[in-house]
Amino acid sequence: MTRVGIVGAGNVAARHADVLSGFPDVTIAGIADTDPHKAEALASKHGAPAYGGHADLLSAGGLDAVYVCVPPFAHGNPELDVLSCDLPMFVEKPLSLDLQTAENIAAEIERRSLPSAVGHHWRYLDILQQAHDLLDGRPVRLALGHWLDKVPPVGWWLDPGMSGGQIVEQAVHVLDLARLLVGEVSMVHAVPTENTVDGEVDRATSAVMRFRGGASGLLATACLLSHKHRVGLEVCADGIALELSETRLLIDGERVVEDDGNAKTRVDREFINAVQGRRADVRVPYREALRTHRLALALARSATERRPVMLDE
Repeated sequence: MTRVGIVGAGNVAARHADVLSGFPDVTIAGIADTDPHKAEALASKHGAPAYGGHADLLSAGGLDAVYVCVPPFAHGNPELDVLSCDLPMFVEKPLSLDLQTAENIAAEIERRSLPSAVGHHWRYLDILQQAHDLLDGRPVRLALGHWLDKVPPVGWWLDPGMSGGQIVEQAVHVLDLARLLVGEVSMVHAVPTENTVDGEVDRATSAVMRFRGGASGLLATACLLSHKHRVGLEVCADGIALELSETRLLIDGERVVEDDGNAKTRVDREFINAVQGRRADVRVPYREALRTHRLALALARSATERRPVMLDE
């Protein structure tokens, strides 16, 4: 039985806990959160002990792996403390608010040769392989990414010093998919809307991206709405246009292929397989997620500095 500890007790941690508790070879050995009420509520649901912080969870011992599901501003110490215990680690995105923190974590994972994974579950969409097959031999020339949504119901999200902003906190999923289907990005230029409230995250941003393979890209984000309006990635190659979301693939604006809805289960199952030393399809280890994180941070930096940013820097 693989014993998993979870750091964080918010909505994403609860989702992982539900998935993990459904695996017959996994038990949730403890849940830690700086809010003891949240930790106790989630832990009691899964018959696990609750802890007031990740240090207490790690001190209790008996863990085989740890999930770090904390807000963007809280990344860093939990991961490094987990790694100091030589434990495999699953980290929820975004990796951090700054690049250096994530670089340090990646280096420590590699120094210790530990299994790792990051929660880019879109990589496990069933429709993704069909998109790959349709694009085979036809390089993407244009990519259009969207994340047009509402403000999430958590108090820290509107503070860029706590969330990192919408591109880093949400649209990183779309950026990860663009890297996978189009390739690496060499230049970004993001233009934010004029904010009505100083000190809050940009409520809308448009950005141009130049891919190293020659493709052009656009990204549009907004958190002005009352609902999730449009989230996904469109790609155009010679003779074909594909639109991918978390739920479906639209081919040439006509044929719809629905996803099987199991990506969030697969991402956890494959990490557990890796922890158990079994054959595992971990598609986004920490170092791979760091490449996407670097792109998201470059876009955020471009929006702040009001200038193009070269990724080769």
